[in-house]
Parts: sequence; C-alpha cells; structure tokens
Amino acid sequence: MSGKKEKGSKPNRWWEGVTGYQWLVLAMAWLGWVFDSMDSTLYAMVLQPALHELLASGSSTEGIEWYGGIIFSIFLIGWALGGVLFGVMADYVGRTRTMIFTILIYSVFTGLAALSHDWWHLAVYRFLTALGIGGEWAAGATLVAEIWPEDMRAKAAGILQSAWAAGFFLAALANLFLGSYGWRVMFLIGILPAVLTLLVRAMVKEPERWLKAKEERHRIFQKKDRSEEEEALLDISIGRLFQRDLRWKTFVGATLAFVAVFGLWGATNWTPTLVRQLLAAQNLDPAMVNRDVSYAVMSLNAGALIGYLTFGPIADRIGRRPTFFIMCLGSLIMLPVTFFTPKDYTVVLWLLPVLGFFNNGIFSGFPIYLPELFPTRIRATGAGFCFNAGRVLASGGPFLKGYLGTLFEPGKAVSLVGLIYLLGMLVLPLAPETKGKPLPE
Repeated sequence: MSGKKEKGSKPNRWWEGVTGYQWLVLAMAWLGWVFDSMDSTLYAMVLQPALHELLASGSSTEGIEWYGGIIFSIFLIGWALGGVLFGVMADYVGRTRTMIFTILIYSVFTGLAALSHDWWHLAVYRFLTALGIGGEWAAGATLVAEIWPEDMRAKAAGILQSAWAAGFFLAALANLFLGSYGWRVMFLIGILPAVLTLLVRAMVKEPERWLKAKEERHRIFQKKDRSEEEEALLDISIGRLFQRDLRWKTFVGATLAFVAVFGLWGATNWTPTLVRQLLAAQNLDPAMVNRDVSYAVMSLNAGALIGYLTFGPIADRIGRRPTFFIMCLGSLIMLPVTFFTPKDYTVVLWLLPVLGFFNNGIFSGFPIYLPELFPTRIRATGAGFCFNAGRVLASGGPFLKGYLGTLFEPGKAVSLVGLIYLLGMLVLPLAPETKGKPLPE
C-alpha cells in the first residue's frame, strides 16, 4: 500500500478512494491508542483511593497530591524514554512489529500494578507501563501516515487521535460500573489490550515506504565505498535529528509537544482530583462521588473528541501553524476559567467540554505534523523523539502542580501551570508550515 491516491475526478466524499486495508490499519492503530488512553486515565481516576490505601489510612490531601505528582512525573519520564527508544526501533525493525511489542508491554504492567503494596511499587509499574505507551504512539502514528493517501493524511490522523477521547470514555465507564470494586480491579482491566496484538500480527503489514527504505539501506550497507550522503542514509539515530538539515524541525516539534504535554498532565489531568475535592464538602456516598467524577471526565472528553476530529480539517484549510496557535490560545484562557472561577459542580460540567476541545484537541496536530517533518528512513525516530522527549521536561508539570497544590488552592495552581501555553504561541511563528506538502522521502 503506497498511500498514494489514484488520479481522477475529485471524490464527492473525502473518504472515497480509501481502501479497506487502509481503514484496517487505521482501526488497529486507533484501538492501540484507545487502550493507551484508557490505561493513562485509569490512574488519574483511582489516584486518591489507591494512594489513600498505599500511604495508609489518614493520609492527608497534601500527601496524596505530593506522591501522586511524583508518580505522574515518573510515568511521563517512562513515556518519554519509551517513545524515543521504540521510535528508533520502529525505523530499524518495522512499524508493525514495534506496535505489537509495545502494546504487550503496557498491557502486562498495567495488570501487574494491581499487585502494588506501597506507593513506590505503583511508581515502578507505572514507569514500565509508560515505556510501552510512548512507543506505541510513535509506531502507530507513523504507520498511519505512511499507509494513508497524502491528501487524506490529516483527517486520518485526527481520527487516530480521537482514540484518546474514546479511551477516556472507556476508563470513565469502567470507573462508573466497576469503581466500587476497588482500584486494584481497575488496573486488572488494563491487561485486556494484549488480545489486540494477535489481530495486528495477523492483519497488518509493514508499509511499502518503510520496506523500500530498508532495501535502500541494505543496498548501501553492502557497498565498500560509500559517499557522505550514503552514510547519512544509514544513520538512524537520535544524533541524526540534530544535524543541520533536521535540527530546527526537531526543536520546533519537541517544543510544541512539551507545551501540550505539560499543560495536559500538569493541569487538565487533575480533573478527577479537583472534582473530588469540589464534592468533598457535600459528604456524598463514595459511589455517588465515583459517578460524578466519571461524568466530569466524560464531559471533558466530549469536547476533546470534537477537538481531535476538527483539528485535521481546520489544519488543511488554514495551515498547521495557525491551528496550533488557536489551540494554545484557547487552552491558556480556558484553564483558569474552568478551574479557578467556578465553585459549582454543574458549572464545571459545562466548562469542561470547551477546555477539552482546546487542551486535548491540540494533540491531533502531532500525528499530522511530526511525520511531515522527517524523511521515511528516520520518520518514526523523529516523530517519537519530538512527541516524547519533551515529556522529560513536562514530567515536572505534575510535580509542579503537586507542589503548588501545597501552597495554593487547586484552581490557582492549575491556572499557573497553564501559562506554559504562552511558550507554544511564541515558537509557532518560527515553525515550518507543511500544509499541502507530501511526506519527505
């Protein structure tokens, strides 16, 4: 499957001309990202009850925020390392094989997290889980970009990113119906995605683009006398991303991803904890609190789903850079509006979808934009590095939020973390615009 659309009359519907196999590839990558999202959300939703038990009864809200922030940060570091390492692996051994391996990793270690008996046990399991989550995105996003037709790639990437909202809904439903059975049961659910690897192995092939690049590398490797250009073609490493022709693209991509991840994990993903604290004064039954937290997460991700699906069409119309700018500006405004001003649960439910549209919707830009920055031979390495390297710095977001939570009320702490979107708005004028350009070979 070359990913190239046959010439002819323009289709009446944008999806006309997409083959069944291309839809299959998107479906497999979509499901992998759904379970990534579900796994990530499960921890956010059971943070308080899990740490309340692991830190012993009577642990303070400040203590839970402190250790919760540490585990969030460790999780993001693991995500970053996995995305970078498995991104390189995807360029060496293939996109499909890497996706299978990474799904197995995050499934198994999510299930094992149910065996935790201390807070640092949970931290270790979350770190290992995150290795697989980071790697799965790099392989899946690159696979879809290389299989789908050039002029439909942005829309396919938006559909792929919508899996994150679906995973949030799946985790919220699990919490709604199974949360009363305890946080350990919630983690056990996370082992189910391992079944997906059997389908991927049986049905998804490596992209023709990657196979051709592999053959070209093998041909060059057999030569005794190689030119400097040929040596560069053999170089699939992180260092290659910082050579003159790629270093600025790498910087821009990593900075934008850092901003988005810092804002999401340092602010928005504390939604369940903030809602629990908002409801604490009402002395509700734990089952009712779980229900209201689930509804809040669903509300947030209803807006996120719209943001994921509309980023691609907007980016195709006005360009990648202006769309990123709109998402950063909206996030900068909506974080304090949502978390600092309202004191009523119902008002929060109405504001969360708007926040989700911007704060989560921005992530649809990365499976669109990052593969467009790098040539085939190093595409997964570049996309994986940019999307995940920023997580090392962004891992300070949850830690900073946990620290600020000990100094200020939660709404003010989240609002301060949200100032990070100013950095994204400043770097965008210097970013390359890739609208209407084919993937570099």
